Amino acid sequence: MIVVTGATGNVGRPLTRALAEAGEKVTAVSRHPAAVPDGVRHVPADLAEPQHLAPVLEGAQALFLLLSGALHAPDARPADVVDLAVAAGVRRVVLLSSQGVATRPLGPSRIAMRAVEDALRESGLEWAVLRPGGFASNALAWADSVRTQGTAAAPFGNVGVPVVDPADIAEVAAACLLDDRHAGAVFELTGPEVITPRQQAQAVAAALRMPVRFHELSREEAKAAMTRFVPPELADDTLDIIAAPNAAELRISPDVQRVLGRGPRPFRDWVARNVAAFR
Repeated sequence: MIVVTGATGNVGRPLTRALAEAGEKVTAVSRHPAAVPDGVRHVPADLAEPQHLAPVLEGAQALFLLLSGALHAPDARPADVVDLAVAAGVRRVVLLSSQGVATRPLGPSRIAMRAVEDALRESGLEWAVLRPGGFASNALAWADSVRTQGTAAAPFGNVGVPVVDPADIAEVAAACLLDDRHAGAVFELTGPEVITPRQQAQAVAAALRMPVRFHELSREEAKAAMTRFVPPELADDTLDIIAAPNAAELRISPDVQRVLGRGPRPFRDWVARNVAAFR
């Protein structure tokens, strides 16, 4: 049995579906009740309180670990999930980490995630670590404004990074969960091209066949919007990256090709699959 945390998100949902279609027994974990594919068991649990995961891990052979919310909760101890996996007899853990662990290791969120990576390496379990850059699906933040006003707003409109399609992350995660060859690997996951927010808005407009006006936010405006959902220090970390990505953050990684035998999907492919969200 494979346990997938964050199972209703942009990565967890396609991962859960791919594993179920491959005939695997899957337990999907998310904070709230949600629809899952036929044959998949769903268990509501909040990883901010790792003990809730203990009964879910009983009998599991593998765990996909996504800690985005739990990592930043007050008094969070996300590495405790690794200890729970060891105690439950889980054999393999695939961790969704962050590119910033390597490219900007001193940021608060990256220090916390590196601690989880280190706990996993020292656990005695089989493991793989995925370090994606920016997600193509972050463009969904524009869905309401595109539908109602025909606008997309973001800071640093002409500064790009090679955003990755969450479906590619999910496929790499599935490969790491199912294939022994990827044990002990760290994969950096990016898209195939550097693309700016302004170019992303143009891709959305092309898919909709209608104009989409791009509005550039100031850093202050962007931070105010982000801190509705994430802690201020994480907002600042993110804004530092998208304001001035360094050479490592601009690099096109070969790892999607290495694992899947094909190149990563471009942003326009993500838009084509998700265009209904903007209509």
